[in-house]
Amino acid sequence: MPTDTFDAPGGRPLRRVSAPLTENDRPAVEALLGRPPQGDFSVVVRDAHSGAPVVLCNTPLLDDGTPMPTRYWLVDPELNRLVGRLESAGGVRAAEAAVDPVELASAHERAAAERDAALPAHHRGPTPSGGVGGTRRGVKCLHAHYAWWLAGGEDPVGAWVHERLGVGDDESLA
Repeated sequence: MPTDTFDAPGGRPLRRVSAPLTENDRPAVEALLGRPPQGDFSVVVRDAHSGAPVVLCNTPLLDDGTPMPTRYWLVDPELNRLVGRLESAGGVRAAEAAVDPVELASAHERAAAERDAALPAHHRGPTPSGGVGGTRRGVKCLHAHYAWWLAGGEDPVGAWVHERLGVGDDESLA
């Protein structure tokens, strides 16, 4: 699991944070997403030098009440590109084969419990389901697993992604 400050692939320092949004966060996230965010969020991982958002923590419900199953969202363009390359090279299947299925199931349970604990106590409508990235078992999205791991989640798939990306050699991503 990462510490408060740690290196991303390529040695760029990142830091986990617990602080209110800055005045620049909402426009920065809107630019990164290419649209306004549809729900409340906090920035939980930032670039240690620039302060730019790297990982968001979404509330479990969007502004209109729609369930939001993806609790942690990787918004850093470079990390998204690298994880996307890993996914397109068969990374989802490789991660499922490499990670202990019991550990993965436990990670999904922890992620669901964390997200569900953030639901408003009075909410009686539809709620998000599944674990990391909204899936109940296996691996659906390396981005969601990696985002949660970067934010400090105990996620074996996120750790696997970090190891693959940390090598730094493009050929090693396959």
